[in-house]
Amino acid sequence: MSDINKVVLAYSGGLDTSVIVKWLQETYNCEVVTFTADIGQGEEVEPARAKAQALGVKEIYIEDLREEFVRDYVFPMFRANTIYEGEYLLGTSIARPLIAKRLVEIANDTNADAISHGATGKGNDQVRFELGAYALKPGVKVIAPWREWDLNSRDKLMAYCEQHNIAVDFKKGKKSPYSMDANLLHISYEGGVLEDPWTEAEEDMWRWSVSAESAPDKATYLDLTYVKGDIVAINDEAMSPATVLETLNRIGGANGVGRLDIVENRFVGMKSRGCYETPGGTIMLRAHRAIESITLDREVAHLKDELMPRYAKIIYNGFWWSEERKMLQTMIDYSQRNVNGKVRVKLYKGNVEVVGRSSDDSLFDESIATFEDDAGAYDQQDAAGFIKLNALRMRIAAGKGRNLLED
Repeated sequence: MSDINKVVLAYSGGLDTSVIVKWLQETYNCEVVTFTADIGQGEEVEPARAKAQALGVKEIYIEDLREEFVRDYVFPMFRANTIYEGEYLLGTSIARPLIAKRLVEIANDTNADAISHGATGKGNDQVRFELGAYALKPGVKVIAPWREWDLNSRDKLMAYCEQHNIAVDFKKGKKSPYSMDANLLHISYEGGVLEDPWTEAEEDMWRWSVSAESAPDKATYLDLTYVKGDIVAINDEAMSPATVLETLNRIGGANGVGRLDIVENRFVGMKSRGCYETPGGTIMLRAHRAIESITLDREVAHLKDELMPRYAKIIYNGFWWSEERKMLQTMIDYSQRNVNGKVRVKLYKGNVEVVGRSSDDSLFDESIATFEDDAGAYDQQDAAGFIKLNALRMRIAAGKGRNLLED
């Protein structure tokens, strides 16, 4: 511990990380630098400055990273149509690489000896933070208090606060029983009644969306403009990446879009039940697949679909900064060169329907696809030879007595 003189802490200003500041100061006898990131969690981050100062912190970093988060992390992920285990849109997972990067950069700027975070020893986030840090700064030292201390309950944390005169904010009203994490892409809920996978989530838990039953009886239409796989305008109004996501979250949530209740397989080995609200991401995924459906070559689209689960697993497990993710990203971004145009979506009581798509780079040829007279654009007689050639291996097998009906 004697070689730890300064630590950069990912600091939210909440109970856990406020305790961690004091614990680091006492346990390691070191200076603590705090880093608070605004990635769209919907709460004021500036109050963290006063809390850190009250704990004796002299170097305080508070940064608005919303545009960088969506532009450099969320959008690249959605170019791959990424979902984990068929459902999860990776809202928590994709935020961790950016935080890890800034922790390392601040550690370099301040000549810190280590970084620290408030992730528990049971979850995925400890893995994501630390894999990112090691990838970007191989010799970095990581301090994970939840794996070291014995303050393993809220009561013990509160007692520690009282003993060390750490101010704790008590918000008025009923305290949420859930563990929540929010950013511009989603908000997640774990714990409480959700620990029983048979128990339905309480309606008053949801914060970003109305229920499908309460959503408007009139549909909402949106025109999304794409350039190289990214949304650049909504209803012909140009927007920055963060503004795009903020707008889709607001409109999608008002129409009951984006609720999810799943049991996922964590990287650390356990199953975990969680609920998520991802209104904007749900719209983005559906719309992006729609614009790709008319602009991507068939085999390119199929190859992307085959590789997507691997790409999703890489992000979920915390390997954003790995060589394999960068390699896949290069391929994915190359595929988006002609993913330009517009998609019209219809939002109605929790549903997202694609009702139109248009592109100057479209590969859809009406003169070939039509059921009417195609004026010689496609010779239907060619299909007979095509089918026979594709059936050849099966005809040979059947000729050898390998009758599939008798297996």
